[in-house]
Amino acid sequence: MLNGKKVVMGICGGIAAYKAADVVSRLKKQGAEVDVIMTRSAANFITPLTFQSLSGNHVVVDMFEKPVSWEIKHISLAKKADIFVIVSATADMIGKIANGIADDMLSTTVMATKAPVLIAPAMNTNMYENPIVQNNIDKLKKYGYLFTEPAYGRLACGDVGYGKLAAVDDIIDDISVILNDKKDYKGLTVMVTAGPTIEAIDPVRYITNHSSGKMGYAIAKCARNRGAEVILISGPTSLKPLRNVKVVNVLSNHDMYDAVMNNFDDCDIVVKAAAPADYRPLKYSSQKIKKDDDNLVLYLEKNIDILKELGERKGDKILVGFAAESQDLIKNAKDKVLKKNLDFIVANNIMSKDTGFKSDDNAVCIIDRDGGIDNIPRMSKIELADIILDKIKSLK
Repeated sequence: MLNGKKVVMGICGGIAAYKAADVVSRLKKQGAEVDVIMTRSAANFITPLTFQSLSGNHVVVDMFEKPVSWEIKHISLAKKADIFVIVSATADMIGKIANGIADDMLSTTVMATKAPVLIAPAMNTNMYENPIVQNNIDKLKKYGYLFTEPAYGRLACGDVGYGKLAAVDDIIDDISVILNDKKDYKGLTVMVTAGPTIEAIDPVRYITNHSSGKMGYAIAKCARNRGAEVILISGPTSLKPLRNVKVVNVLSNHDMYDAVMNNFDDCDIVVKAAAPADYRPLKYSSQKIKKDDDNLVLYLEKNIDILKELGERKGDKILVGFAAESQDLIKNAKDKVLKKNLDFIVANNIMSKDTGFKSDDNAVCIIDRDGGIDNIPRMSKIELADIILDKIKSLK
C-alpha cells in the first residue's frame, strides 16, 4: 500500500497517454496522493479534466497559467514529490531531460526535483531503437534515473517490436518498490514456496487442491520490496510472474522437493506457504484410463513431507510454515510447530468463506514455538505478508 505517499506524474503526448489514467486510478486506490503535470501535446490525446477527476487535484498544463495558489508551481511540486513518474515518456521528453532542456512545466519540474524519477517510455519501435534515444536513456540511467522498460508487442502504428508502454501492473510494481520505506531485508535471501502441486493419475487426470498461491506470492513480493533476494518456488497458478524474483516453476511434490533442496543452502529464511499434495497415486497410467461401468479405485501413497525434512536440516535458518485446517485449528497448528521444528506457523481456517484459498484476504493465527498466539484479523494478503515478515525480522 502507498498510504500518504506523494506521487507527481508527468504525462507526455502519445497514444499511450490514455493508460496513464489507469495508473493514477490505481495509485489513488492504494492511498497515494497524486498530482499530474501534462504537456500540451498530451492534452490532445486525453483531457486534463480526466486526470483532475481521478487525482482530485488541479492538473497543470501551462507553465504560465494563472496560479491556483500563491506558489511557484514547478518548485512546489518538485519539493512535494516522494517520487516523480513520467508515464508514456516520449523520445522528445527523454531527450530534453537527458540534455538539461527545461522549456515546459513537465521538464522544468523534473529538473527541480530531488525525488527519484521513474520513466516509462512509449514510442514507435524505430524511434525507441534509434541510437540517439538509446544514448539518452543510457545517460539518464548513469545519472540515477529509473526506467520501467517498454514491452514488446503490436503498436498503434501497426509495427511490432519494443516501444509499447509497459503493463500498468509493472509500472505500479516499480513505484511500490521505490517507495517502500523498509529495506530491512537487504542482504538476506528468502525462499518462499507457493501454490498447489499436482500428482498425475494418467495423461489427463491429476490430484491437486484449491490453493491459489496468492499468499506465497504476496510474501515473495513484500520481501523483494523490502530488499531481499527472493527465490519463489511456485506450483501451477494463474498468477502473473513476479519481476526481479528468481522463480522456479514446479508441478509435483517431488519437483517442489528438488527445487527447495537445491536452493536451501543459499537461503537465510524459508517461508513454506505452498500446499503440496500429501498423497500421490501409487501407480501412474501412461495411457488414459478408459471409463467403464465399474467404480475406479485409486491406491495412494504418502508424499515426502517437505516441511518436516526442512525442519530436520534447519540449522540456524528461520523456518516458517503454514497450516490450513478445517477443525482444531490451534491444537493442530501447535503440534506442527514442534513436530516440524518451525520458528512459527501461520494457521488459517479453510472453512471460512471470505478468507483463505483463492481469496485476496486472510485472517490467521500466528503461533510461535513457545505457544504464543497472535490473532490477526481479516486483511489483504499483501498487508498480512508484511506482518509475517515483521515477525520473522524480530527473530533475526
